[in-house]
Amino acid sequence: MAHEHDREILRLAVPAFLALVAEPMFLLADAAIVGHLGTPQLAGQGIAAVVLQTAVGLCIFLAYGTTASVARRVGAGDEKGALAQGVDGVWLAVLIGIVVTVLGVALTGPLVGAFGAGSSVEGYATTYLRIAWLGTTPLLVMLATTGVLRGLQDTRTPLVVAVLGNGANIGLNLLLVYGVGPVDGLGIVGSAIGTVLAQLLSAAALLAVVVRGARASGASLAPDLPGIRAAARAGVALVIRTVTLRASLLVTTVAVTVGSTGHDRAVSLATHQVAITLWTFLAFVLDAIAIAAQAITGRYLGAGDVAGTRAVTRRMVRWGVASGVACGVLLAAASPFLGPLFSGDPEVHDLLVPVLVVAALGQPVAGVVFVLDGVLIGAGDGRYLAWAGLAVLVAYAPAAFVAAYVAGGLVAVWVAFAAVFMGARLVLLTRRAWSDRWMVTGVS
Repeated sequence: MAHEHDREILRLAVPAFLALVAEPMFLLADAAIVGHLGTPQLAGQGIAAVVLQTAVGLCIFLAYGTTASVARRVGAGDEKGALAQGVDGVWLAVLIGIVVTVLGVALTGPLVGAFGAGSSVEGYATTYLRIAWLGTTPLLVMLATTGVLRGLQDTRTPLVVAVLGNGANIGLNLLLVYGVGPVDGLGIVGSAIGTVLAQLLSAAALLAVVVRGARASGASLAPDLPGIRAAARAGVALVIRTVTLRASLLVTTVAVTVGSTGHDRAVSLATHQVAITLWTFLAFVLDAIAIAAQAITGRYLGAGDVAGTRAVTRRMVRWGVASGVACGVLLAAASPFLGPLFSGDPEVHDLLVPVLVVAALGQPVAGVVFVLDGVLIGAGDGRYLAWAGLAVLVAYAPAAFVAAYVAGGLVAVWVAFAAVFMGARLVLLTRRAWSDRWMVTGVS
């Protein structure tokens, strides 16, 4: 039975991991291409990217919630209902996308001005962001349709679209930024337009797959207001969960800032940025198993298979531990050599090693936390995740600042991050997972 679960987990997790790695390539490609225009252009694009990532990141529930609800219907043998629920999620993405686009365009000036980056950088940021907002609806549709396909136990199609979309993004950016032959390039404007067009193409490809499936099953493509409202209500708890996680990461950065002064502050912030970047990359590995957990858990509970849910959860936790240990060992072993890849400052190199060792020690815990987070999302237990996120934030924020002020230094803040933030999440999630409260069967 374990081997059967292993094949299923790998079948979903491996393509999910590759797709997760492909997603940041949109922004990396933009940065690489725009960077050759000049430093102000790159800085402006960076500010716009932060704003867009925040807005879209808060809507990740469109993927997670849709995965869980569709997977339940699949487990219950109701493919038509699964796709109908998926279509409701897509319509919700369209509605949210329109609202965010309108508000984003209207508020671009104040949002960019809040960074205080100077007139030249702000000009490029404003230009890029106003155009880039037009890609919000396609991005949210991509989230929702990806959630539908994951719920249908298909993680390969989003991977294929992600790879092709990135290829189109690079090609369009090069063409529109620098031009070709007698056609002049558009500079940073071309980068924004090229990225929006690539997002439109990717969203259209994923949407076509979902629409074809809905038609084949007889599911309606028309907007269903009760279904859309239900999807929105289910998403509120996941939004709170996401906000608390992002707030905890922000607390970490602020604690690093206030815990150092002068030159040490610059070194600490630079080192912290490298460390959090590496942590985020390793999170893709662990999050891939969490995505598999969402799809598998929803399907098992939809089928009413409580024993199977328990068995596959235990197996996925083992995968999480094993992946976390592997990531931790690799990160610790590589820690002396990673600094020069990101910085030429010897002080950053020296400080990064102990920080990465702390991060490495936290990887096995992160492996379990990510998996159980995915299991409970797949079970539709968003309300508990929201309350747990708030509880963790309340516990972690003072611990982070105590570490910064009392112990002092970046390493102390990272110890608090690994021990208190990740430790509190581990306690709350394992306690919930080993209870029966989240194991609600059927399609509700």
